[in-house]
Amino acid sequence: MTKAPFQGKGERASDLLGLIHSDVCGPMNTQARGGFQYFITFTDDFSRYGYIYLMRHKSEALEKFKEFKNEVQNQHEKSIKALRSDRGGEYLSQDFDELLKEYGIVSQFTPPGTPQWNGVSERRNQTFLDMVRSMMSHTDLPTSFWGYALETTAFTLNHVPSKSVQNTPHEVWTGKHPNMSFMRVWGWNDRNIELEEVQQQEVHEPEVEEISQVVEENSTDLEKQPLRRSTRERHEPERYGFLVTTHGDFILVDQDEPKTYQEAVTRVKPIGCKWVFKKKTDMDGNVQTYRGQLVAKGFRKIHGVDYDETFSPVSMFKSIRILLVIAAFHDYEIWKMDVKTAFLNGKLEEDVYMTQPEGFATLENAGKVCKLQRSIYGLKQASRS
Repeated sequence: MTKAPFQGKGERASDLLGLIHSDVCGPMNTQARGGFQYFITFTDDFSRYGYIYLMRHKSEALEKFKEFKNEVQNQHEKSIKALRSDRGGEYLSQDFDELLKEYGIVSQFTPPGTPQWNGVSERRNQTFLDMVRSMMSHTDLPTSFWGYALETTAFTLNHVPSKSVQNTPHEVWTGKHPNMSFMRVWGWNDRNIELEEVQQQEVHEPEVEEISQVVEENSTDLEKQPLRRSTRERHEPERYGFLVTTHGDFILVDQDEPKTYQEAVTRVKPIGCKWVFKKKTDMDGNVQTYRGQLVAKGFRKIHGVDYDETFSPVSMFKSIRILLVIAAFHDYEIWKMDVKTAFLNGKLEEDVYMTQPEGFATLENAGKVCKLQRSIYGLKQASRS
């Protein structure tokens, strides 16, 4: 749900670095490789050539602007005249303001609550994120690779035609026609690409034949060669058991079920629990219900042993807004519901033991623990279950 830009076009810069648009986006739900959660963009108004920098914290905006400023001014032997941004705290800091004044850069802030005035950066960020989502959906790479996809989108947009300039931003920025012959489809395996290119060429140098025996003039000879198997020793992950060594060999000992009393008492380490009490009152302040909720101390649990995945699907606010628009358009009725005992019905797949709740232990059962059948409040995987 984006706001429409204001009608009419503002005055464009007449030369490179005459006006730079900037904006910070983040934090993202998933950290990119390297711990990055934010990114900052710098777009030249005249050429629409853009730079993008990944950041771990918003406070890095000043350092990224210095890096950008030093590079572009050195390459073009020109100075940045003005910087346009929203009223984000990273741009309003005293250090940022002093830097702009030191180099005579005019700071242009958009009015509060009007991202439309910073339309160049806002539209570019939207384009970046749309392209990243599309690229990540066409590959099996982990979500943490979105940083690489983002840098790829910035490079691509600089080398393709734009409605805002006559030629590509790269041509206006560098004066050279872009060379796109080296571009590859996102998500391909680079090794497979190199292998395909090598197989299409005739290899004459013996060094290459020694390095890669894949390229053969006769494909039938290649089929006759036995497949090379890896000689590396393989072991199951330790979370499926514990490893013991006998004469240098590792043996995976199954620990699904204890075999002896000593093994049972040393392996079963119950987590604690506590009561959370609450009084529910009516509109006059009279107590209607005394409520006691048992909560597990899940912070003592070990990842990979007591729980695995913890994320759970939740509704996004913009998705709810879309549903409201559809309902209003078709004159639908909207009903809201809540499952009050949802956490009490989540089946627990892992073996988790908990100490007995206070007030429930008896003398004959004082030494026993509870094996949880449902993922109660406090467990790491409770929301997902």
